[in-house]
Amino acid sequence: MSNAQRVTRAVEAYYDSKDAHAFYLHIWGGEDIHIGLYESATDTIADASRRTVAAMADRIVTPLDETHTVLDIGSGFGGAARYLAKRFACHVVCLNISEVENERNRATNRERGVGHLISVRHGDFEHIPAEDASFDFVWSQDAILHSADRERVIAEVSRVLKPGGEFLFTDPLQADDIPPNALRAVYDRIHLDSLASAEFYRATAMRHGFAEISIQLSPHHLLSHYGAVQAQLKARYREMIDVASREYVDRMLVGLRNWVEAAEIGYLDWGILHFQKRRAARTASTDPIS
Repeated sequence: MSNAQRVTRAVEAYYDSKDAHAFYLHIWGGEDIHIGLYESATDTIADASRRTVAAMADRIVTPLDETHTVLDIGSGFGGAARYLAKRFACHVVCLNISEVENERNRATNRERGVGHLISVRHGDFEHIPAEDASFDFVWSQDAILHSADRERVIAEVSRVLKPGGEFLFTDPLQADDIPPNALRAVYDRIHLDSLASAEFYRATAMRHGFAEISIQLSPHHLLSHYGAVQAQLKARYREMIDVASREYVDRMLVGLRNWVEAAEIGYLDWGILHFQKRRAARTASTDPIS
């Protein structure tokens, strides 16, 4: 078994576990399990996380409608997919490695009346089960960090995306020129040897046929988010050890503290990255995307 396969299995087992499911459902936000955009100290995790989804959707260059199909890789509980389906009436395919999360996603889609617009598939984003050039848009939030082969993920996205299609995603990042092993405690919690940097994603996207639309780095939102999650877990400690193991909750508190400390030092970054797949031939010499 390759290292990438071992990492994939570890991630799948983690997110399928009762402990992780309880934590992300009750503490991290439930609907959206990614980093939020914080406007004030009173923002809830759920509100800040939904603000990220809306802000990303506002960045879409080519308007989505009922004729378009979006692929959400690492879709979690499906909050972003439901937002996009409701806002744009587009079709969304959720690809996610946790079948426990997928089952909740499907049930919520039915309850919200959007099951006809969203399909949920079990799988990983290093082997996307789709034909070449079969999606108009690819979306992802704080998921690609879990891959041990992020270049393959970008290559797969390029393969399944139509020419001219957009790739919009967020991911926790490591800052440039950090000391060796400075993030070892952060890496160990998520079974990885590294995080990507913004420059890695920029260079990798270029190699796989993308043009950059924008990269907005906002590390303060990562710090705010992990601080908020840490505070919420501490405040609801007794409640959480009734639905998750005490060992898991205690270990999570240590892990969150490591993320907060690394972010305070400036070793971590986070941002919204937006690329567009180049067309086969330029339509005009002044067109930076075609």
